[in-house]
Amino acid sequence: MTGLDRFEGRPGARDGYWPSAWPAECGGNRRQKAAVGRLDAAAGTASVASRRNGRWNVMFVERELDQWYLGGTMPVFSGPEPYGWVERLDLSTGGADPEALEPVAQSAPLPCGSHVWCGSILAHANGAVYSVNGSYLHKLDPDDLSVLAERRLPADRSHNGMLALRDGTIVTKDLRLEGQGGTTLTRLEPDSLELVGEPMVLPEGSMGRIAADVVDVDGTAIELVYVTGTEHLWRLVVGEPGGEGAGGCGLEIDPSWRPRYRANRGRYGLSWDSCLSGGDCWIMDCGDIESVRAIHTAMPNGRFDEPPGNRLSWRRPAPWPGAQRLLRFSLHDDGDWAEIEPFGTPGGGIIAPPVHVPEVGPGASMAVAWDSVNGGLAGVEVPSGAASGEMRVAWHLDVRPSMQPVVYPDSGELVINDFRPGDDGGPPSDDLVVVDIATGSLIDRVATGSRVANGMFLSAAGGRRVLYASTTAVALAAWS
Repeated sequence: MTGLDRFEGRPGARDGYWPSAWPAECGGNRRQKAAVGRLDAAAGTASVASRRNGRWNVMFVERELDQWYLGGTMPVFSGPEPYGWVERLDLSTGGADPEALEPVAQSAPLPCGSHVWCGSILAHANGAVYSVNGSYLHKLDPDDLSVLAERRLPADRSHNGMLALRDGTIVTKDLRLEGQGGTTLTRLEPDSLELVGEPMVLPEGSMGRIAADVVDVDGTAIELVYVTGTEHLWRLVVGEPGGEGAGGCGLEIDPSWRPRYRANRGRYGLSWDSCLSGGDCWIMDCGDIESVRAIHTAMPNGRFDEPPGNRLSWRRPAPWPGAQRLLRFSLHDDGDWAEIEPFGTPGGGIIAPPVHVPEVGPGASMAVAWDSVNGGLAGVEVPSGAASGEMRVAWHLDVRPSMQPVVYPDSGELVINDFRPGDDGGPPSDDLVVVDIATGSLIDRVATGSRVANGMFLSAAGGRRVLYASTTAVALAAWS
């Protein structure tokens, strides 16, 4: 495939979603985590509402204005049967209203095939809300969250990636580590959840969530799905269902683009999700830390005969010697790539992917990376028209992030968490920090009320508000 001349997408890239500002995780299929409008945290005072529910809270997505859905699972690693769930919330009161975090509707327990892992939810163009959790996909009524359709997926493993494509079909994938076989991608019809052709099995496993984009090729819109494998990045061309190849599901591997990000298996770990931005694919490696390996080598995933204790802590030392890496791969040419170790500390590790902001000042863009295991946040500058490989660390900030952040491009702000473990004798605290993307300056810090950090999602709500989801707690921060 040639002629991929424009990679910043088209309006049609959101055709499969309900027309809201945040209908899916990361705000959309390119995973840029970019919010509409400005936060301007320095010009206001933050207030926070929080709720502890003891659940594994994964993400918030928006359907109608201020109509938000929270999806998650139960952190039941041994004992009773786990299940997934979805709640509906009303944020129309504005500000950080504690009542806004109380659900106005709740789903029944949703089967997950006994797997315990963070799934995904989305607000579909047809009006329904979808939840993938473990090895099940559910279609839910947007009002009362009753089950409209249920599908046990062909791969009996945890699923952690789900996207709506332009034609409304849904693509989801299971999670497989190195040595666990090829990852399975399943495409489904949105109304009945019938399979579209046979599932596609890639030559490699994959633990990261999938991304997608729509590009122009000689005046024709082509949809592409990106998958981070255990050694390579993969690009799939989305075609009409029912054709030859890939079992009729319409997904075909693009042989012209297959960059290898992990040539030294012993030194670095696997990549999580990608971010498609500025004509490049951005990833961080070193993601299959000890807790991730423990969960996904158990069957069902995340289920143990005895409580696993701190085996599931992401703070355990990384199982490799390499420092945390940020990698850039051109979407035009898989031979154009660059890597950098922003911190240089051995045994780096993360549980979330990077973010890239195309314009942070005259002639430069900025990627933001972090090291959850050792601590540290870094801004990596990429000059416009730079020769391949030219990236430099512009700033460091002494915080310990673990989450999927939110970016406000218009005001140049990044919102991410900073976990304070309480090693000084105080209680653990997972705070939100607002960072100036251009300089790395700390603009504001807000305590969420959560004592547990995880690699879950922040979401940008309107009215200068940010929603926070983590294990056992959720929060709503508002600046006014």
